[in-house]
Amino acid sequence: MKMNDLITDFDIFITNEEQNLLDKINSPCYIDNLTEREKFVAENLVRKSLLTRVNYKGMMVVKPNENSGTSTH
Repeated sequence: MKMNDLITDFDIFITNEEQNLLDKINSPCYIDNLTEREKFVAENLVRKSLLTRVNYKGMMVVKPNENSGTSTH
């Protein structure tokens, strides 16, 4: 039996602040363009696998995770 068969609904709790940042970042964004608070929130979203951190031309970029087929609350 596969894990996906066992888990039919998987929710990830996010705060309003995290949701606002997710709504703001709909394409790759240089992390240097974010405020200190937004960087902190972005790191939380990376830990929750809702954002992906990528090194692009020597600079750190965050982008929405393409594989996050999860519903958020």
